[in-house]
Amino acid sequence: MKNENLFDVISYLENFINDISHESIRNRKIEENKRELQKVLKELKVLKQNDFEFREIGDNLYDGIYISDGDGNTLYVNKAYTRITGIKPEEIVGKNVKEILKEGKLYKNAVTMEVLKSKRQVNSVGVSLRNGKKMLITGSPIFDKQGNIKKVVINNREMTDLLEIRKELDASIDKLKAVEEHHRKNKEEIRHLRNINVRKYDLIGRSQSIKNVYKIIDKVAETDVTVLIYGETGVGKEVVANEIYLKSKRNNAPFIKVNCGAIPSNLIESELFGYEKGAFTGANASGKVGMFELANKGTILLDEIGEMPIEVQSKLLRAIQQKEIIRVGGTKPISLDVRLISSTNKDLKQEVKHGTFREDLYYRLNVIPIYIPPLRTRIEDIDLLTEYFINNFNKQYNKSVNISNLGVDILKQYSWPGNIRELQNIIERMIVITEDNSMISDEQLGNILNINSLNITEFLSKEMGLREIVENIERKTLEKVLAESGSTRKAAKILKVDQSTIVKKAKRLGIKIS
Repeated sequence: MKNENLFDVISYLENFINDISHESIRNRKIEENKRELQKVLKELKVLKQNDFEFREIGDNLYDGIYISDGDGNTLYVNKAYTRITGIKPEEIVGKNVKEILKEGKLYKNAVTMEVLKSKRQVNSVGVSLRNGKKMLITGSPIFDKQGNIKKVVINNREMTDLLEIRKELDASIDKLKAVEEHHRKNKEEIRHLRNINVRKYDLIGRSQSIKNVYKIIDKVAETDVTVLIYGETGVGKEVVANEIYLKSKRNNAPFIKVNCGAIPSNLIESELFGYEKGAFTGANASGKVGMFELANKGTILLDEIGEMPIEVQSKLLRAIQQKEIIRVGGTKPISLDVRLISSTNKDLKQEVKHGTFREDLYYRLNVIPIYIPPLRTRIEDIDLLTEYFINNFNKQYNKSVNISNLGVDILKQYSWPGNIRELQNIIERMIVITEDNSMISDEQLGNILNINSLNITEFLSKEMGLREIVENIERKTLEKVLAESGSTRKAAKILKVDQSTIVKKAKRLGIKIS
């Protein structure tokens, strides 16, 4: 193989030979030249040993290695390259990549020219025209001190076997569908047994965070303590308020819900506290009873409390402290017995700092805080919620639609910025557009949620080496088959390997086998 240092040595030897050809110079410098010659010979031996070791290392690599110079001339291929592609060194070494591609007899989708053109790492899937094998190809440039490409190193990893596994896996999905209905019925029975206690609440979930919410509800429901429910939009704050009301001693009394964000700021005071006749232009001639009066002896929910205008907050504070209100345009206090629950998707502490929410009102409301975590942190609750919404919408639209296990997996991959409300809307949409007595597929959900199914291209990342890419494909494939089949024995049958191979690979890839 060519070596720049070796060229320097050869040049030196040529000059040296010219020098010693002159008798007078040779006589004067013979001892000096002898020492120089010994140094040269020593360097030549080192270079020869390095070249031997490089080839020995290269020929013992599992992956195929192809090396060209900065002009695309082939310098070296290792034994694995010949094993994978069927192309012998004498057929390719010394030839330019352009010449090889023009002939079109050896391979397709070479990346050498693309690396030389873009001066960056390039990934592709190549095909040997000699034996038809497909390879994962990664081409990497090596630069000299001036920033010019002096070498291109191509790594070839055979992927025919991986693609065959994928092909067999896709074919096996049809077989798995035949037993999916049986698995679904078994899971439904298990879910029913697990969720007997859960279903006493409309708040659905088995995650620890939701269990904590259940505990707080049980502790505060039978008291009249003021509760502040907070969390992102769509997490189910109103559902929690409903549970508190239904389990309280006031569950036979009125439950009045007020959305503070939906009432114009100039009307919210009169809506909450009512007004006397003639209180303002356009007012009802007989006056109006406010929401607090309607909730007397019962419970009032002030939803989106963070949207309440600052000027109304002082009157709400008085109502909480004095347990009485004064209608707009009135002078007579009206005593009330009302249990107060409020909810917000805002950080009220920050609103206090910004001066948009009264600090004294915040502490009055925040006696018992209940935080509802976002759905993205409650992945284990998604299957229960999905089942709940599917059953409800099937009844509503008189259908019998279900969802595949892979479909549920797709739902668990999504971040759910709209939380449970968004999940509910997605399920309703799928029930409406899906044919009766059929299955909501992972492909349908993936398209709607913009989540791709398992695809080879998603593993070809600049940040990943070939070993990581292949391991990622193996891990995803094995996880998918194990999840669908339910056992290593069935997974081995599907993938047409020994059960011990499945167990060893799972252990190596860090996949837990239940």
